[in-house]
Amino acid sequence: MSPPSFQDHFSRQSNDYAAHRPSYPERLFAWLASLGDAHERVWDCATGNGQAAVDLAAHFDNVLATDASSAQIRNRQQHERIDYLVAVAEAAPFAGHCCDLVTVAQAVHWFDFARFYAEVRRVLKPGGVVALWTYASFQVSSDVNGVVSRFYHDVVGAYWPPERAYVEAAYRTIPFPFVEIATPPFECERDWNLESLLGYLSSWSAVQRYKDAQGRDPLLALRPELERAWGRQEAVRRVSWPIHLRVGRV
Repeated sequence: MSPPSFQDHFSRQSNDYAAHRPSYPERLFAWLASLGDAHERVWDCATGNGQAAVDLAAHFDNVLATDASSAQIRNRQQHERIDYLVAVAEAAPFAGHCCDLVTVAQAVHWFDFARFYAEVRRVLKPGGVVALWTYASFQVSSDVNGVVSRFYHDVVGAYWPPERAYVEAAYRTIPFPFVEIATPPFECERDWNLESLLGYLSSWSAVQRYKDAQGRDPLLALRPELERAWGRQEAVRRVSWPIHLRVGRV
């Protein structure tokens, strides 16, 4: 069998990724923990800088947080209950049936599904839970939403990798060979000024690919239009992203 492939779309902007990605609601992790009686260990796959791992550590004794990108792991958030490792999703360096929960936040669309799901079944205890989630477009106001939508589709749209289609479909089109569990609604929320929003946009993989292809930063042309829609640059506004979940048992 050939070694698992890793499509690295984020290492070069790992600092932006760590600083500007939205945080997940605490009640999401409390709900995930409520799905089982055992809270010994969770595997947070494609952990990035440990954004979800830190919240999982509040509910589990040990978090095994892996990412194929060593640059992301270097930006990790330290926690006494988290063990960080550089590893691809399709080859976890863990013993079988050692985890109560497997989580993947905003990343499973990059994986080889069949090989990753085989690892999920190997790593989870009988009756264990797998939870995959993503978020796509955000909401601020109709003016800001319109500017960002045009940028997303018309400016950098051609530079999104094809796997982005799974995100745009709210993960409903990914294969999911598990006994599915109905999920309550969740959303990410941040109170940001304009600079924070631009920092988030700079972390998009399509923005990096545009820079590589065109030799210029597309955010420079976007900024004046976004400033007009935002109002005072220092104004703090609520930014929200609906979370789309697929959760199931082995």
